Amino acid sequence: MQNATYEPDTERFLADLDTLRRIGAFRTGVHRPTYAADDMESRHWLMARMEEAGLAPEMDGIGNVLGRHPGPGPKLLAGSHIESQNEAGWLDGALGVMSAVALARTGLPVDVIAFADEEGHYGSFIGSRSFTGLLEEAEIDGLANRYYGKTLRQALQEAGLAGRPRVLMEAGRYKGFVEMHIEQGTTLEAAGEQIGVVTGIVAIWQYRIVFEGQQDHAGGTTMAERRDAGLAAVRLLAWIDAEFPKHCAERTVWTCGRIALSPGAASIIPGRAEVLFQFRDISVEVLERLDALLRRGVQESNRRERCVATLKVIGQSTPALCDPAWQAALAGAAESLAPSKWRHMPSGAGHDAQYMAPIMPSAMLFVPSIGGISHHWAEDTAPEDLAMGMRVLAEGARRFLAGPA
Repeated sequence: MQNATYEPDTERFLADLDTLRRIGAFRTGVHRPTYAADDMESRHWLMARMEEAGLAPEMDGIGNVLGRHPGPGPKLLAGSHIESQNEAGWLDGALGVMSAVALARTGLPVDVIAFADEEGHYGSFIGSRSFTGLLEEAEIDGLANRYYGKTLRQALQEAGLAGRPRVLMEAGRYKGFVEMHIEQGTTLEAAGEQIGVVTGIVAIWQYRIVFEGQQDHAGGTTMAERRDAGLAAVRLLAWIDAEFPKHCAERTVWTCGRIALSPGAASIIPGRAEVLFQFRDISVEVLERLDALLRRGVQESNRRERCVATLKVIGQSTPALCDPAWQAALAGAAESLAPSKWRHMPSGAGHDAQYMAPIMPSAMLFVPSIGGISHHWAEDTAPEDLAMGMRVLAEGARRFLAGPA
């Protein structure tokens, strides 16, 4: 373990990020889907960097890579994920992992973790849920790749992970968890700021809305006779887009990610429409208010339309609030190192930190995303912003560790 200077080597940190982006390089980004050859190469590369930092690395049976600090006393846990979305960016996830390695190099008592499959190629946060004891073997048996159907068991076998034990978090080892990440939005860049101290991670409430009409001929059926499920779906979505702004909060977002019409032919009136819809916010009160509004919208649709709409809840997660002491430590560091160029802000995306927050004091630190672009190969952040984020992370971690037990 290096001498405890607590000052991060930002040049080496940036060099490590640059080296990592060459594994699975795609245009200016990366393509490292979970358990693919490039992803596994990056995990073994990471283990070598952990060892250089004085940590004891291990890869477990779900693909989590954990580097343990050998010293006594309470530790910090820091990290994120290292696989990518398909043909995506070089910083999403990798930034959190390599900043954790750089944090360990400062001499602070830090364990570094790269959680497997945060991007959901095979399941929902299976790495962080495995580490926290929330992933059962039966669920692993039923998971498969969402793009081409390969089972998770087969992927683990091909990656050389089958039969390895899954590592569970050691009770009492950690004082807190921290994850550094790109913002994946434009708030910091638009304000000319360098640091976001995250207040919490939004909950995502997801729904399926099915409209049942009558499939019929597009030419022979008069407009008065039609039961067009597609138009009924569009009208409800237009109503939602008009009504939600009257009831939402400042950072609420909502998305219709899919409209599937059946049978989906140009000359056939669709007899069925399926809509996947979600909204996100950090406030349970706001989420419940929008849930009630959505249900009212479906009722109104059924009152005025000739197609029956049915609403089904797919998932309703809980917001994960960041620890106040962590926020204070990171905010103090940000004001010291980047005065007036930081802010408190929520995370609009899901992260592994949301599974750490119920178990230990947890925090996230954001740096700007150029153009707000993420999950795309053009994703980028200025080197000076990455370096500033690293310095704030190290100083914030030092302050948090120095605080009350």
